[in-house]
Order: sequence, then structure tokens, then C-alpha cells
Amino acid sequence: MASPLHEKFRYIAIEGPIGVGKTSLARSLAERLDARLILEEAAENPFLPRYYGNISKFAFQTQIFFLISRYKQQKEIAQRDLFNRLTVSDYIFEKDRIFASIALNEEELMLYNHLQPLLASNIPDPDLVILLQAPASVLMQRIRARGRKFESPMTRDYI
Repeated sequence: MASPLHEKFRYIAIEGPIGVGKTSLARSLAERLDARLILEEAAENPFLPRYYGNISKFAFQTQIFFLISRYKQQKEIAQRDLFNRLTVSDYIFEKDRIFASIALNEEELMLYNHLQPLLASNIPDPDLVILLQAPASVLMQRIRARGRKFESPMTRDYI
């Protein structure tokens, strides 16, 4: 189904904190607009379950996995498919740098800051970014309700 959004935008990204509904909105938009859907690969990150239990110990491995995973996905966006379809994603690449600056220690961040710009240099910018927000209490309720075991150690302070 053609949409006026297809005429204005080629790449829409949805951003916000964990549990806010980024993936749900991205799925809904992609289906409604017949768009290509790109989702963050959180479940594929082997370090994530340990990260929430010990952030300082597993932050670097978790962050590098996400950086490389997001880079690979963003390269797909840059190589538009044959039908030049609209793409909807549940994250923006720049988010990775924000998390790194919060989670990594000084030495890890220095190494990250050498690697990230090399990967980011050819990453496409979204034409439209939708920012979702919700109170921390709502985010915590949603995180608990979806019942992902690896998220169970997450605290309100982390949110």
C-alpha cells in the first residue's frame, strides 16, 4: 500500500528508553506502511543476560556486540533493496554512543571512541526519528510484564 510517508521518508527510526514500546510501534508502522523492518538484536547478544547482573564487568563486551550488530544492520539500510522500500527501525545508531558513555569505564570508552567513528562514517541518518517517552514506573511495569529473564535484575535506578 502506497503512503504519503513513502514520498517524504525512506528511513524512519523510533527511539526511547527500554520498555517504552519502540519495537511494538516499529512493527505496527512497518506492517501498516509495507516497510522493511529492522529491529535491535538484543536477544542475540550473549553478554546481555550477564550485563544486567554486573554492569561494570560486562558493559564493554555488551556494548561492542551491539555496536557491531547495529553497524551490520545499518549497512543493510544503506544498501536499499530493489524496491526502494521505506525502512522502519526500533533504534538509532547514535544511541550506542550514549550507552557507551554511561556504561563504560574511562579506558573502555577510550577504545570504544577509536572504533565507533570508523563504523559510523557511512551509516545513513534517519529521515524521521520518533522519540517515545514514559515515566520510569511505567517502564518498570512493562519490563516486568514481558518477563524476560535477563532483564529481571534491572533496577529503577538503571532506568
